[in-house]
Amino acid sequence: MKTVIIKYNAGNIRSVLFALERIGVQAIVTDEQEQIRTADRVIFPGVGEASTAMQYLRDRGLDQLIVSLQQPVLGICLGMQLLCASSEENETRCLGVFPDVQVRKFTTTDPLLKIPQTGWNTIFNLKTGLFNNVEENAYCYFVHSYYAEENKFSIASTHYTRLYSSALHWKNFYGVQFHPEKSAKAGEQILKNFLSL
Repeated sequence: MKTVIIKYNAGNIRSVLFALERIGVQAIVTDEQEQIRTADRVIFPGVGEASTAMQYLRDRGLDQLIVSLQQPVLGICLGMQLLCASSEENETRCLGVFPDVQVRKFTTTDPLLKIPQTGWNTIFNLKTGLFNNVEENAYCYFVHSYYAEENKFSIASTHYTRLYSSALHWKNFYGVQFHPEKSAKAGEQILKNFLSL
C-alpha cells in the first residue's frame, strides 16, 4: 500500500514519518501531484499559519488536487483546519472540504487556561472506524490556538475553553486536531485505523 505525506511549508512531517515507521509503514513525503494522486492513503499534516500554508498550496496547484482526491485522506492539526471552509487566522479562505465549518481563535478570561492549548486532553463522542479500539475519553496531544466549531461532520469532541471538534469526517476525508503521531497508544491506534479504512 502506497502512503503519501503531503510536503508543504508547514512542519511536523518528520514526526509523522517516524510514527508511521514505528508501525511498519514506509511513507513517501512529496509535493508531486502524480505521487499524491496515485497514493492509496494520503496524510496532510501541518503546524504553522493558515494563510501562508494556503498560498503555498495554491501556488503549486495542490489546493485543487487535495479536494479532488478519492482515496482516504487524513488532515492533522493545521491540515485539518485547512480542510474547513475558512479560518479566522488572517481571515483565510481554506479548502472547503468540510463546507460551512469555520475555524475560530480560542478566547478565554480564565488565567489558568493558556492559549495555545498545549498538552494532553481527552477526546470523546467518538464515531466512525477511525476510532476503532480507542477508548472514550482517551488522552491525545494537542498544540493549537484555533479550533473547528462543533458541526455535523464532528466525529470526536474535546473541551478547552469551550466544546469543539477534535475530529471531522466527510466522505473520504478525515481530520484530527490533535497529533496522533505524538499521542502514544491512542494515536498509534488511530493511525493504524486510518491506514486500514
